[in-house]
Amino acid sequence: MSFSRFLAAGAVAFGVLHSTVTFAATPCGHSPAHEAFNIQALKSELMVTALSCNAQDRYNAFVGKFRSTLLDEEQKLNSYFRTTYGRSAQREHDDYITQLANVQSEKGLQSGTIFCMQRLAMFDEVNALEKAEDLANYTDAKDITQPASFETCAAPASSRPARPSRRATKAKTAHRA
Repeated sequence: MSFSRFLAAGAVAFGVLHSTVTFAATPCGHSPAHEAFNIQALKSELMVTALSCNAQDRYNAFVGKFRSTLLDEEQKLNSYFRTTYGRSAQREHDDYITQLANVQSEKGLQSGTIFCMQRLAMFDEVNALEKAEDLANYTDAKDITQPASFETCAAPASSRPARPSRRATKAKTAHRA
């Protein structure tokens, strides 16, 4: 392997290991999983902020206010991981939650002492929200770090009617005779 290929491979590996991707609006619109990932990321960021900035009471107030929404979104996330990963769903979900907290904590450490001044205002912003829909819209507007990119769009529906398989066609023909 040439040195330039080795260097390029190392750069790609480093980028993959240290990258964070922020969800953007997807061309498919907002799927339930997209919203669930956004709300989980917000919840995690608020938890990291609470722990880093001694604001556990503010985090608890957020969880209390949006408990039913948070539980619903957690169920959607569980469903996404079950559908996507099957038997390894719980492990993948746990890995995601761990990576999410790690990436957000790292971001906080890099910000230094200004982190708390920047992030504590988020508690005031979410406290001003009234409904679950407001929380979903808030998460779409925020630049909240994710540890990876997840495909959250459903497959597009076919506009053509489904054609019967050859086997089904043969069975109908044999039945008519």
